[in-house]
Amino acid sequence: MARTLLLKNADVLVTMDGGRREIDNGGLYAEDGLITAVGSSHELPETADKVIDASGHIVLPGFVNTHHHLNQTLTRNLPAAQNNNLFPWLQAHYRIWARTNPDASRASAMVGLAELALSGCTTVFDHSYLFQSGNKVDYQIEAARDLGVRFHASRGSMSLGESKGGLPPDECVEDEDEILKDTIRVIDRYHDASVGAMTRIVVAPCSPFSVSEDLLRDSARLARDKGVMLHTHLCETLDEERYTLERFGKRPVEWMEGLEWTGPDVWYAHAIHVVDDEIRVFSSTGCGAAHCPCSNMRLASGIAPVKKYMAAGVKVGLGVDGSASNDGSNMLSEVRQAMLLARLNLGLTPPDAHEHAALPPSHPLRSGEWMTAREALELATLGGAAVLGRDDIGSLEAGKCADFFTLDLNTIEFAGGLHDPVAAVVFCSPKGAKTTVVNGKVVVDDGHIVTLDIDRIIAEHNRLSLELAAGV
Repeated sequence: MARTLLLKNADVLVTMDGGRREIDNGGLYAEDGLITAVGSSHELPETADKVIDASGHIVLPGFVNTHHHLNQTLTRNLPAAQNNNLFPWLQAHYRIWARTNPDASRASAMVGLAELALSGCTTVFDHSYLFQSGNKVDYQIEAARDLGVRFHASRGSMSLGESKGGLPPDECVEDEDEILKDTIRVIDRYHDASVGAMTRIVVAPCSPFSVSEDLLRDSARLARDKGVMLHTHLCETLDEERYTLERFGKRPVEWMEGLEWTGPDVWYAHAIHVVDDEIRVFSSTGCGAAHCPCSNMRLASGIAPVKKYMAAGVKVGLGVDGSASNDGSNMLSEVRQAMLLARLNLGLTPPDAHEHAALPPSHPLRSGEWMTAREALELATLGGAAVLGRDDIGSLEAGKCADFFTLDLNTIEFAGGLHDPVAAVVFCSPKGAKTTVVNGKVVVDDGHIVTLDIDRIIAEHNRLSLELAAGV
């Protein structure tokens, strides 16, 4: 007997399907975690094993987070790193992160993943790259399975310590042969390439200033041999750009091209400091970008040219980034900031008032360059799915995974904003999901995590966080 789920009576159901339908009195029906029907509630079956009455709610596809560092929930709001840009911020954290033991890794992953689920996120990519003190990516995979979210885990790495010209302390890097050996172990044990997979593995050396050219090249070849995707930080700051220019005589994108790091199986975190020719490289080779607006503002890294990426056909998704460079794991907040920051970027070099008045309606400053609410939502759903190389998530339509969340429209945050409920989700204050469903199973119900004893985990997490920081 198939396990079935029926959602019905939604005020609006946002499909993100090919026609971008927004269905009044909408609903969906799913069997064994896959959607079999989407439409008006009266068109769907009347019963199921699990029935969700979404009256007064808006329903959206589950958000896809394309860049995170879950273990960093342990070092949120660290006093020594509150007012730094990237390089000194990293140096304030490296040694603390390297002390993350298995208990701390599990607890931090659960906290970060639960916070994401409470904001409508159903698929998470995590970029972990410090594996000292007994930490392994296995503990984060276990946490994701316990919570019930879809998880793309990375066996990341750092191999280039200070003594060899890198940024991390030497005690925070690993031997490259051991990195590659453990990466193979993790892929062989956990990677699932099937439709609807709950766990996939990504090969993810950390950054241009923390790994060697040999490791980058070997990682790319390993990933392609195993059929998994590749990820790293790139073009995040001008410090990084200076580093590659001084060390290799090349800008970051050109340098990565020479190391076999372009293609549809590659996506970069941040991708802020790029020129038009480099955007064309991303477009022509199929590279994707994870846009992390809150973190980019927090560290004063810059504003990614997201609208240029979109116009060029570059795959773009959203990421909350590390919980210590964002201090939150809220995808709905990230959606709103993506829209607002794109608009700020638009206004940084405006024409004077006379020139603006003379612009035709089709001019970018009068029309297409505005980031709309629906575009921002698309980045968080279809965009993220494309970046992660998945065609089974990101929209609500038959054959896709039953990953979605609901927001109660009858709350103070949306009061007066229901002229356009879909846009209200982005323009109004971010609020928590009422219900979050992953693979047809309820993870958040009535605004609360139902798969974990989250209060106990928070208490343990806070204790471990203070102990880790106090030890350095």
